[in-house]
Amino acid sequence: ARVLQRNGCEVLVPRAQGCCGALHYHAGLVEPAEKLAAANCAALGEQLAQVDAIVNNAGGCGPVLKEYSHLLEKSTSARIASIFSAKVRDISEFLVELGPVAPRHPLKIKATYHDACGLSHAQKIRRPPRQLLEMIPGLELVPLGESEYCCGAAGSYNLTQPDMAAQLGARKAQHILDTGAQAVFAGNVGCLLQIGRHLRQQRPDLWVAHPVDALWASYSGRM
Repeated sequence: ARVLQRNGCEVLVPRAQGCCGALHYHAGLVEPAEKLAAANCAALGEQLAQVDAIVNNAGGCGPVLKEYSHLLEKSTSARIASIFSAKVRDISEFLVELGPVAPRHPLKIKATYHDACGLSHAQKIRRPPRQLLEMIPGLELVPLGESEYCCGAAGSYNLTQPDMAAQLGARKAQHILDTGAQAVFAGNVGCLLQIGRHLRQQRPDLWVAHPVDALWASYSGRM
């Protein structure tokens, strides 16, 4: 929210918003997902017509938020869901379209970026997060091996299939360590939790964060 405000946006946070329903939908629990989607559409109410974008910072939520029009196409919320979906933007996607204010405070770190599946595969958003990171003075962004391979979080996969998820997590962590980076950024909360868990075993000092956290650090001068 602070990054959006720094970029001249008025930020509205509907208090009645809740879970987007992605976990339910991917698990085949369509009816609960529909209820959550309808509730989020209703939460915006009259503000929906007033806002230019519905900004989301969780790569795993974005694909379903953008599909509310499909999810609710046969419901009484179909019209509002269509308007809702058309306005959904990932934070990196939105800022790049807007033309972000240049950050000024240097972050003299070597960093790498992991492509969250929901962001890179489902939404085809790969370049915008990197563009934001490349704007930061002093930050050296290095490529990550198998960047688009799943880290093992995959929604609830690390809960339902912990052994396989752990193998994927360890593999992702090793690729990150191989870069020699001091920080790794990812645009999804599930990936951050999974990657952080596996990196803590070997490099608890390595910064694991969302690209917008890095952007705010460079705007504010506070890590």
